[in-house]
Amino acid sequence: MKTIIDFFFNKLKALKSLRFLIFILLFIVGVVPSVLISESVIKNYKSREISLRTTEVVDQGRILATRLDSEGYIMDPDNPILENEMTLLTGIYDGRIIITDGRFLVIYDTYGLSTGKTMISQEIIKCFSSGAGSSVYDPDNRYIEIAVPINNNQTGETEGVLFISSSTDIIRDSEDVIRRKSGIITVTLAVFLFVLALFLSYLLVRPFKRITLAIGSVKEGFGDAQVSIPDYSETEAIMNAFNSLMERLKTLDESRDEFVSNVSHELKTPLASMKVLADSLIAADNVSNETYREFMADIAEEVDREDKIISDLLSMVKMDKSQTAVNAEDTDINAMIELILKMLKPIADKRGIQMVFESKRAINAEVDKTKLTLAIMNLVENAVKYNKDNGWIRVGLDGDHQFFTITVSDSGIGIPEESLDQIFERFYRVDKSHSREMGGTGLGLAITRSAVLMHRGAIKVSSVDGEGTTFTVKIPLKIAITG
Repeated sequence: MKTIIDFFFNKLKALKSLRFLIFILLFIVGVVPSVLISESVIKNYKSREISLRTTEVVDQGRILATRLDSEGYIMDPDNPILENEMTLLTGIYDGRIIITDGRFLVIYDTYGLSTGKTMISQEIIKCFSSGAGSSVYDPDNRYIEIAVPINNNQTGETEGVLFISSSTDIIRDSEDVIRRKSGIITVTLAVFLFVLALFLSYLLVRPFKRITLAIGSVKEGFGDAQVSIPDYSETEAIMNAFNSLMERLKTLDESRDEFVSNVSHELKTPLASMKVLADSLIAADNVSNETYREFMADIAEEVDREDKIISDLLSMVKMDKSQTAVNAEDTDINAMIELILKMLKPIADKRGIQMVFESKRAINAEVDKTKLTLAIMNLVENAVKYNKDNGWIRVGLDGDHQFFTITVSDSGIGIPEESLDQIFERFYRVDKSHSREMGGTGLGLAITRSAVLMHRGAIKVSSVDGEGTTFTVKIPLKIAITG
């Protein structure tokens, strides 16, 4: 049972494939028009032949009616010559001729079945009343019927009616022959189109199989070679996007490896230092209070360092797990920034760095105070860590009726131009050795960017290597919270 279900499931999946759709499209586009054209040709042939046959029979009927009037056949129906001509005519058209006089009495019937009988029909009455003939085609019985008035050439009165029926079997036979030949051509064309559609569908889809193989090769690792499939502009665009994605993933993978190495080193270094300090205390017999306090202060410093690394990691994880979880509340942005600068002032004072807050107006906004405080604090803290001794930091605040803007500028070491596009990537650090000295983990700016994006804001950076850096954060006064 399972095998049968799997079989039908695989068949249904095959119906969704691009190759199958292309095959069906090509096959239908080729076969359906040929069938429609064939039917149209046959229909037009039949209609044309019936029209020609009707016109021909009507012309012969008028000629014969004129002969009948000139020979006085209505008054004296005993005319073997005319009867032979009429018999010959019925043989040619595979039909029947009936002649009635003014009393609707049949005076001649090529079949001899109705002679002497009264015959009344709508066509005959019309001929007597209007003096005009009529013609009709009966598709069910496949014959043409015409009624031609026999008018007296002298008086103009209708003396009788010539009624002719002609079979269209020969037209039907010709139609059948054409239909059979057309069917053979259509079947031959369908077979040819089937093979052609099968081949073209394989040929057209082949580049996409190469794309699948190229994407599947990523499981074996990131290669250095660029994959190019220029068969179509679409496949070329796909592979260009794929190559860009691979470059991005490769960069992230390398950054992640570097991050693991960095974090491992960062986590082990404080632990190793604490281990050495603790072992020294344990090994010493007589330790003075001053030495004991000094060692414990060093251990506390290493604990704070370890805590900072772990806190950054936890913050990043929380940002990832709650991309839309923004607890917005009305916040005094001026007061928030002043508090951040107050907390970081002792660190800046140790290096003689002057911090200045320049606010152009009072700003109140609906923001997640905790997340935005963390983001701005990271920027200011980086400005302190990567600044020069006796340098300066300027924090600016401005706003309009829609957004408020925070700028953090410093006189620090700057950022190389080639690194500006990558500094917001998690795990990325411009100068690994220098960052270790500063105690960085490579997560601060990634956390800042995530917090700003969660507020539907934007962050950009401008920097001159060796002269300083400016970060600009722009956030809506009110954000639409979703999720």
